[in-house]
Amino acid sequence: MAMAFIVNCLVVVLVVVIHYEFLYRLTLYLPAVNVEHRSRIVLSVLGALIAHAIEVWVFAVAYFFMLKQKDWGTLEGSIAGSLSDCVYFSFTTFTTLGFGDIEPLGLIRYLTGIEALTGLVLITWTASFLYIEMQRFWNSN
Repeated sequence: MAMAFIVNCLVVVLVVVIHYEFLYRLTLYLPAVNVEHRSRIVLSVLGALIAHAIEVWVFAVAYFFMLKQKDWGTLEGSIAGSLSDCVYFSFTTFTTLGFGDIEPLGLIRYLTGIEALTGLVLITWTASFLYIEMQRFWNSN
């Protein structure tokens, strides 16, 4: 149980750092890009989407790792616990869409809960970032 808790904490810290670094780099580099202000907004959205996709993959790899450990749980309904199943499950959990076709059992459920909360916070953070970027670029031109 302690090891699962440590893995969960490390995954959350990693995705928050990834998200921070993406948004920070976008803030630094977008003003220097010599394109129309609308294109900067599109680049901001694309950068944020790339960050979210990487974060989902980090959670997916954590699920895959946890599935390979003895007694850490399973994903019921998945074909065989493949990496692609883990990525699909992670996308639906991160976005809190939760189709329900894959159900976590065992210790892996805790990562599922923390991923949904983390995804909600990071998506909200992205929305705030994009709002500020839109105000900055649209008011300056």
